[in-house]
Amino acid sequence: MVAAQAAQHLNLATPPLDERSKHLRRLVIRTLHGGERGHVGSSLSLVEIMRVLYDDILRYRPQEPKWSGRDRMILSKGHGCIAQYVMLAEKGFIPYEALDTFCRLDSILGGHPEAAKIPGVEASTGSLGHGLSYGVGMALAARIEKRDTRVIVVMGDGEIDEGSVWEAALCAGKHRLSNLTAVVDYNKIQSAGPTREIQDLEPLLDKWRAFNFAATDVDGHDVGALRDVFRRLPLASDRPSAIICHTVKGKGIAFAENDANWHHKSKIANEVVTKLYAALD
Repeated sequence: MVAAQAAQHLNLATPPLDERSKHLRRLVIRTLHGGERGHVGSSLSLVEIMRVLYDDILRYRPQEPKWSGRDRMILSKGHGCIAQYVMLAEKGFIPYEALDTFCRLDSILGGHPEAAKIPGVEASTGSLGHGLSYGVGMALAARIEKRDTRVIVVMGDGEIDEGSVWEAALCAGKHRLSNLTAVVDYNKIQSAGPTREIQDLEPLLDKWRAFNFAATDVDGHDVGALRDVFRRLPLASDRPSAIICHTVKGKGIAFAENDANWHHKSKIANEVVTKLYAALD
């Protein structure tokens, strides 16, 4: 039953991308053009998750990035950072012109996010598997300090092959951290191929529930559905939450969708950028 449900999500009946989602993807392409490289598929599968978090859910002050009352969003799958950079530009943390400098020697925007350089980035996540551990620490600190801070950690499906993720999940479940949410961008394709072939994750909801998380899943490109589930947080008052977002790698670019070859591209030529824009339009 679980495997059948997962298979159904491989062909998501997602509503067509609206103009905001297309606009954000154009900014992703602009950033790829600026750096002439980047994690294409990994960023595009994240767009609606990042959009809803920054547009509708997170509390923050762009002019006061370290405001103590802010929510903490950790992009643990740091290679998908372009999707976060785009939202940081949209919200005024960084200028749009910074996107054009992506991965340049004098840029603050590297191929993975760096907290010491980029306003609005909570943790440096160049090495996968660490974000949930950061989140557990932040959630515990908020509890001790009696802050109503929410901590949301966004991970990749390939990333959760890492044992450190499940050590952190054990700790979160033990401490019943209802202010912590684990989000999995479940596009079902990691860097080398399909997750079901490399390290099958099913039954994924049951795994998180076994670690004492209240868990649910959602179409990760359906903006309305994402808003609904994030606004319900915490899913339970006495334990952490997990949201499995079924997504499409490379979403919005038909020739890149569900293709591991578009996990990352180096030396993206101008004609490829033109094709990316054309495919989106």
